[in-house]
Amino acid sequence: MKLSQFKFDLPESLIAHKPADARDEARLLVLDRKTGAIEHKIFKDILGYFDENDVMILNNTKVFPARMYGNKEKTGATIEVFLLRELNNELRLWDVLVDPARKIRVGNKLYFGDDDLLVAEVVDNTTSRGRTIRFLFDGTDEEFRRNIEILGETPLPKYIKRKATAEDKERYQTIFASVEGAVAAPTAGLHFSRELMKRLELKGVEFAEVTLHVGLGTFRAVEVEDLTKHKMDSEQFIIRQKDADIVNKALDNKHRICAVGTTSMRAIESAVSANRTLKTANDWTSKFIFPPYEFSIANSMITNFHTPESTLLMMVSAFGGYEHVMRAYEVAVKEKYRFYSYGDAMLII
Repeated sequence: MKLSQFKFDLPESLIAHKPADARDEARLLVLDRKTGAIEHKIFKDILGYFDENDVMILNNTKVFPARMYGNKEKTGATIEVFLLRELNNELRLWDVLVDPARKIRVGNKLYFGDDDLLVAEVVDNTTSRGRTIRFLFDGTDEEFRRNIEILGETPLPKYIKRKATAEDKERYQTIFASVEGAVAAPTAGLHFSRELMKRLELKGVEFAEVTLHVGLGTFRAVEVEDLTKHKMDSEQFIIRQKDADIVNKALDNKHRICAVGTTSMRAIESAVSANRTLKTANDWTSKFIFPPYEFSIANSMITNFHTPESTLLMMVSAFGGYEHVMRAYEVAVKEKYRFYSYGDAMLII
C-alpha cells in the first residue's frame, strides 16, 4: 500500500489537548471488522462486549519525566534535553535529543536545576538532534532517579501546545503502569479506570500484561510513498511466561483476545511461535504492520484515533480492514470524535 492512501482531512480542532473529565467516559466508536457496522458508545460500555475468560492484553510500561531543561555552561543558554533511554546504568550514559541542537557540541556541560542538582557532559553526537550524555553524579541510583523526577516534566507530545501540569503527571499514565521506560504513554490504556477494571474482573475477564517501552519512533513521520521502504525505530519489549499462558489458554478455548493499544499489538505480533501461539520474549522489535497483514493472536483491539499517514493508523487499518477503518475515520471526523493521545477510543471487534 501507499502512504497517500492514509491521508484524510483532520481539522486541528479535533486534536485533543486535554483528557476527558473521567478516564472511562471518553467516547467509544465500535467497529465490526467483518461487516463495517459502527456503533457510538462511551468507553465504559466496553463491559458489554467481553465475557468470562476473555482476555485483555495491557502494556504496563510506565512513562518517566523525560523532558528536562538545562543551561549550557558559560553562555547560560536554555537547552531542552529529551531523555530517550538509558544506555549504561553504571556510567549514567543516556541517549537524548537536544534542542536547539546546533548549540550543543561534544564536551559541552549542561546544568539542571536552580542549584545544579544534576550536571551532564555531552560525549557523542548520534543524529542531527541526537546526543549521548553522561550525568556526573556520585549518589545512589535511587537519588539519581529522584532528581530526574524533580527536574523532569511529563513528556507530552509536541502537538499539545501547553506546559505539562500536575494533572498530566497522573493522566498521561495508565493506572496499571509499573515498569518504567517509556517516553510516551500507551494511550489506549489511558481510558481504563480502577472501577472499570474491577467490573471487568467481576465479569470474569482476565488481564495479561506485556511491556513495550514506547519510544519517539512511534510518532516519526513516514516519508516514503512505498510503505515497504519505511523503517521503524526499535523498541524494547518483554513478555513473561505467566502472561503468555493466560493468552494461549484463551486462544485454545477460542475466547476473545483484545490487544489494548497498538503497542500491545506490536509486542504480541513480535513474539508469535511457529505454531501461532504467544511465546515469552525479552527483545527489541522494529516490526511495522500495515495492510495486508495476517494477525496471529488478538481478535479484537482497543485503540485511540490516530493522525493521517501515521504508522498507527496503518496498523489499525491492517486489523480492522482498510475500507472499514477509513470509513470509520470519516464518521469519527463528522461526529467530532477527539483524536490522538488524549482523545477518544475505538473498539474493533
